Amino acid sequence: MKEVSVLSLFVCALIGTVLSGSNDVFQDLKDGEGVLSFLENDAAVSPSSSVTDEPFMVGLTLIQGADSKGAVCLDGTLPGYHLDRGSGTGKDSWLIQLEGGGWCNTIKNCIYRKTTRRGSSKLFEKQLPFTGILSNKEEENPDFFNWNRVKLRYCDGASFSGDGQNEASQLYFRGQRIWSAAMEYLMAEGMQNATQALLSGCSAGGLASIIHCDEFRELFPQSTEVKCLSDAGMFLNVMDISGGHTLQNFYDGVVRLQGVQKSLPSTCINHMDPTSCFFPENLVAAVTTPLFLLNSAYDVWQLQSSLAPPSADPHGTWKECKQNHAQCNSSQIQFLQDFRNQMLDAIKVVSTSSQNGLFINSCFAHCQSERQDTWFAGDSPRIGKKRIAESVGDWYFGREDVKAVDCPYPCDNTCHNLVFNGVVSNITFSQSTRLTITPLNLLTIFLVSLSSISSMGFKFDR
Repeated sequence: MKEVSVLSLFVCALIGTVLSGSNDVFQDLKDGEGVLSFLENDAAVSPSSSVTDEPFMVGLTLIQGADSKGAVCLDGTLPGYHLDRGSGTGKDSWLIQLEGGGWCNTIKNCIYRKTTRRGSSKLFEKQLPFTGILSNKEEENPDFFNWNRVKLRYCDGASFSGDGQNEASQLYFRGQRIWSAAMEYLMAEGMQNATQALLSGCSAGGLASIIHCDEFRELFPQSTEVKCLSDAGMFLNVMDISGGHTLQNFYDGVVRLQGVQKSLPSTCINHMDPTSCFFPENLVAAVTTPLFLLNSAYDVWQLQSSLAPPSADPHGTWKECKQNHAQCNSSQIQFLQDFRNQMLDAIKVVSTSSQNGLFINSCFAHCQSERQDTWFAGDSPRIGKKRIAESVGDWYFGREDVKAVDCPYPCDNTCHNLVFNGVVSNITFSQSTRLTITPLNLLTIFLVSLSSISSMGFKFDR
């Protein structure tokens, strides 16, 4: 096992808060996303070269004129994106990656969020590393390396959905308008000529890629090959360890505050309440565009912030288990296996369509498409013999039907599990390469700290 430690007072304070006995549900979710936001966005390095190599950096573009359409971040600033132009055989192919980073569900929480890069473009990084599915190197990203690759920044707090505002607090809930303005702008930048297009996203962006998948399809003529990929976007409406519904209650605030109902498909709204329709398990069946679900069956964000948040665990009985899955006792493992079963049940409807794809591994992970070590490296996670990049590529290009579902924990020894070690809260990647730490990364963490399976018809690779 290769390990790396994140040594910073900021990090220690942050993760200490995550693992403490806070009774504030927002704090549970905000802090959990803060830690994992760092892991999602700053943990990718090249597996095929020295860890000292610098990743490929792509500059920020603000969407000029978006404010005239009301398409603005929480604080009223312009939305933005990072684009690396395609070349050669990929010059007319487009990949749009929707950034993740949690949500805000109350005026107070959204006011906090607009003081971070998740709510204001004034705090966006001027450059971002393009790694994993965004890499420009064939040896790191064999199928999409020469496409036009875009990362759309996330600054609304409702998965690029919702439409409203709170004048008293100077908050703008304009996720849907940001989505629309960005798509209009990118179409004018050449995306209208695309022969191939893939909408993807990680975490809250993975949820957004499901919500907007069919809208994305409608932008293009039928002759364009359009598909969608959701990475770590299958957030489940399940009970937490205390029998409560932490994430459902949180989502209810997001949906009500930000007017999300206007962005949700009528196929769901017509027979379910809006909050239920913000959960992807109630959306995926109605998505008509080919959809690939990439998810861990033991998603670390959901374990930390939805299943066993401090508010549901006041005595800290899950503290060690959350820090390191190897420390879970038998009853905790059974709870996690039950969660896995619910995950498999939720994605069963996706598996029945030949146009859809799955890669559901049994790792303690969150967001695996942008991290180079999990996307495509020599020791990347596999189901059977295939890595994630190979599975997504086979599905997109129709080379092979991909319905890959891993056997239950602890059978998979290819995982890059996320482990939170001890009181000093060092973050470890099991079987992954070294993390590069910069003062900007550390400051960012501080600011953002924000049934029977056999009957389901899945084939488990062992």
